[in-house]
Amino acid sequence: MSKGKARPPFGRPTHNLPPRSAETLVAMQKALAFHRQGQIAQAEPLYREILKRMPGHGDALHMLGVIENQRKNYDAAVQLIGRALKADAKSAAAHSNLGNALSGLKRLEEALASYDRALALKPDFAEALNNRGNALNGLARHEEAVASYDRALAIKPDYVDALNNRGNALNDLARHEEALASCERALATRPDYAEALNNRGNALNGLNRHNEALASYDRALAIRPDYAEALNNRGNVLNGLKRHQEALASYDRALALRPDYVEARCNRGNALMFLKRYEEATKEFECLIGVSSDHDYVRGQLLESKMHCCVWDSFDGDTARVATDVRSGKRGILPFEFLAVSPSPADQLQCAQIWVQDKCPPSSSPVWRGERYRHDRIRIAYVSADFHDHPMAHLMAGLFELHDRTRFETIAISFGPDRPDQIRARLAAAFDRFIDVRQQSDRDVAHMLRALEVDIAIDRKGFTVDARTGIFALRPAPIQVNYLAYPGTMGADYIDYILADRWVIPEEDRRHYAEKVVYLPDSYQVNDRKRRIGEPTPSRAALGLPATGFVFCSFNSNYKTTPPVFDVWMRLLRQVEGSVLWLLEGNPAAVRNLRREAEKRHIAPERLIFAPRMKLEEHLARHRCADLFLDTLPCNAHTTASDALWAGVPIVTCLGSTFAGRVAASLLDAVGLPELIARSLEDYAALALTLAQDQNRLAAIKSTLARNRDTFPLFDTDRFRRHVESAYETMWERHQRGEPPAGFAVAPSPPP
Repeated sequence: MSKGKARPPFGRPTHNLPPRSAETLVAMQKALAFHRQGQIAQAEPLYREILKRMPGHGDALHMLGVIENQRKNYDAAVQLIGRALKADAKSAAAHSNLGNALSGLKRLEEALASYDRALALKPDFAEALNNRGNALNGLARHEEAVASYDRALAIKPDYVDALNNRGNALNDLARHEEALASCERALATRPDYAEALNNRGNALNGLNRHNEALASYDRALAIRPDYAEALNNRGNVLNGLKRHQEALASYDRALALRPDYVEARCNRGNALMFLKRYEEATKEFECLIGVSSDHDYVRGQLLESKMHCCVWDSFDGDTARVATDVRSGKRGILPFEFLAVSPSPADQLQCAQIWVQDKCPPSSSPVWRGERYRHDRIRIAYVSADFHDHPMAHLMAGLFELHDRTRFETIAISFGPDRPDQIRARLAAAFDRFIDVRQQSDRDVAHMLRALEVDIAIDRKGFTVDARTGIFALRPAPIQVNYLAYPGTMGADYIDYILADRWVIPEEDRRHYAEKVVYLPDSYQVNDRKRRIGEPTPSRAALGLPATGFVFCSFNSNYKTTPPVFDVWMRLLRQVEGSVLWLLEGNPAAVRNLRREAEKRHIAPERLIFAPRMKLEEHLARHRCADLFLDTLPCNAHTTASDALWAGVPIVTCLGSTFAGRVAASLLDAVGLPELIARSLEDYAALALTLAQDQNRLAAIKSTLARNRDTFPLFDTDRFRRHVESAYETMWERHQRGEPPAGFAVAPSPPP
């Protein structure tokens, strides 16, 4: 977010140069009087006239430099003030203003040195301390910035600019309560201080007090209608409230004022992504790269928007570029976006570590301080935004209901929407405590978890949409676990364990995980065997499918479809006469582009049929009209694969090289169909073709799936419950013995 950092007035000139003529002194005093009144046009000629008579006149050079600073001609300011300091190296004001010019040029280390020279000459120079704080904040040295502002405020307690900038630095430190108090102090002195209202809005947003934040931005805009930063920040709050159309309008107003405002353009692209207007988002990110090619994460955002549209014109180059950025430590792509394109667990670890360091570093003041709790039952908190009609909720509902309440106390920490749907009611009844924390800050939630003496906190979001990793960065619980939402490492020291199986994380890949790996004996993925499949099964005609012919399907999100896999699919359509490919209708651009890609491969576009989104029960029912599910790579079907297998549709998958690319293999093995796991795309294509051409073999596999569905581990919720509870107990026992986290394997449990 833009912070609207206000600069205080430039320092006053000194008058300790050698004596000069009375005429020059009068001209200087007159020029200064004009300058202090803001009449630069009258002051500047007088300064220049003095310099004609006395080219080395330090005060005139200094004040001309101040004028250039005010005009944002920072190079000229550096030259002029540098000449002034040659005349008088002991001018604290000149050193401070040179720091301001260097700050304007983003030469922040040099600026800091200038402020320090000013303060060596004048230790009580409050303005220099304030501007020094701004330079430190620009260098991301936020704690030092706060200390510098505090020194300024010790000298001038009512210094509103320092109070505002202090609030800005505290916001950067996620110390939002303190930031709010600092901004309120500034506003008590100057109620019409638009910059402080903007920073106050940032603090309120950080505290999840979104409506109050909006009101604060609106107050700032009432004072300064052209305040682009407040419009951008207002858009960010609206985006967080899922009011994406209103957010878009706010970004548009900001960009009308400042067409080169890269942050607002990036945020506008994000709003378009939320609205599933992926083509427009692509254009926005392309425009942004044209203006600022190194803007953080924009290349990854562009790649993601293009993948949602299935635009593959530069797919190989785009994916290679973001991988190179990650390996060089750049902020090139978000971790979740990277899962869809990266075949390297090592690169995924690096990507996650870059993100954690940038956005959610470990707190220097952890909430949990090493205590060991003594409870009758182990307290587990599942922390998530998905306790509503969401794929993850449908997978986990049975586990929540089956937890052994004699040994475990379960708590839901919900920061997602409170929708009155059937699954929400079921989940609310499944926990010992169900706590809605939407209106609470990360720090408040962390302190709540500590007050509840939670033994094990499960991060059920990872780096997915609506994640609040900041809660875990504050270390509220002695044991913190990454499970299910994010199929990869979070790269964070404050996440102790990841739940996996030997398919998704082979032994040799454990080194690429910041967490300690806990191996569950079957599949890592829990499933709820109560999921209902709608009745009756719809007809092919009702679904837009042909009456006859083989139906391949792949109901993954469009962004998981990559050119190498699509090539295989098109070869299968050529080889299996009368066959069709049934895909999920994610957005109009993807439909149009996939059909065009089919034509390029000499496949009639009408052989691609798109299924609209519908309720889960109906979606599961329509699976029965498909013959074979084709998986994607490098990111597999996850919940989508469970849906297909639960509905009785076999899956052909290709074993990938990362967690996200090995999930379907894990599920197939746990349902007793390892023969459907191919080791290469060539084998994947050959296996799918064999099954499409050998109806007897396919029928046998479907019979096996139908039989195994109720007897094998994949859909045995209670078996999974016993295994995961064993994992939790082992984690807890290690902690109780004072031992650090360590990887281990859970032994298969005997039937109850």
